[in-house]
Amino acid sequence: MSLLPPSGPARRLALMAVAVCVLSVAAAVVAFVEGSFVGVVWILLAGISSNMAWFYVRKAKAEQAGAAG
Repeated sequence: MSLLPPSGPARRLALMAVAVCVLSVAAAVVAFVEGSFVGVVWILLAGISSNMAWFYVRKAKAEQAGAAG
């Protein structure tokens, strides 16, 4: 069983949200290593994008289950 939804707009949005999440975590690490507290903003962005990814995955799975039965 795949964690990703089937092909479609929800899958693309979920993958983009995961990419934003990974990039924002990397930016937060760099910011904290450099001694900047701007990393807090990057951590908040990572949280929002991770929630968006889960939302789109769950939405696509619910739509697929609704169409199947």
